[in-house]
Amino acid sequence: MAQLYLVRHGQASFGAADYDKLSDIGHKQSLLLGQYFAERDIAFDSVVTGDMRRHKETAAGIQKGGETAIPVITDSGWNEFDFDAVVSAYLAVNPLMRPADDSPRSEFYRLLKSAMFAWSQQEIGNNLPESWDQFTGRVADAVERICASDAKNVLVASSGGAIAITMMNMLALTVDKTVNFNLQIKNTSINHFFFNREGIQLSSFNNVGHLDLPEHKSLITYS
Repeated sequence: MAQLYLVRHGQASFGAADYDKLSDIGHKQSLLLGQYFAERDIAFDSVVTGDMRRHKETAAGIQKGGETAIPVITDSGWNEFDFDAVVSAYLAVNPLMRPADDSPRSEFYRLLKSAMFAWSQQEIGNNLPESWDQFTGRVADAVERICASDAKNVLVASSGGAIAITMMNMLALTVDKTVNFNLQIKNTSINHFFFNREGIQLSSFNNVGHLDLPEHKSLITYS
């Protein structure tokens, strides 16, 4: 069977005017992952990203670290859902759930978890860029395009939501478990699958072997 390395993007710019770009830590994570792959003779014949900046910068860093230059295929099916729109719609219905401006980041994660579940249950209206079913469907379609390809070793740089939905569709997870998966996926984690034209099978989840050394553990992040 062929192999898929589904990687979450490096740390983005949480709290900045433009979240959709890697932080300095995100660039370091991506570079180290590329070196990690090269040291283990893991080479790719296809590189795919969503069309978000953080996806493309992550793939570029991995290729730089691995000293490769494979043309990148852009597939918007791997894009993250619009979490700003989902959270805003949730708060419009549940204004008392809005955290204070000086709340710790953990409060945002609690809010996002509640908003995602409400979105999946169609409890926050229909004026969103896409429904939960549309999101899960387009991710499933992106996986099917990988499975139908002739590639043998595929690198995909995507986001936590798309990775969690891949797990949900494959393992028949509940929405609750899927949301929990989403919130624990580390930046530049490796999610390894085997695939063929019949489908996809999980090999390992959320691995950050490139950050496991004591000098790199401070680079393990979740946003």
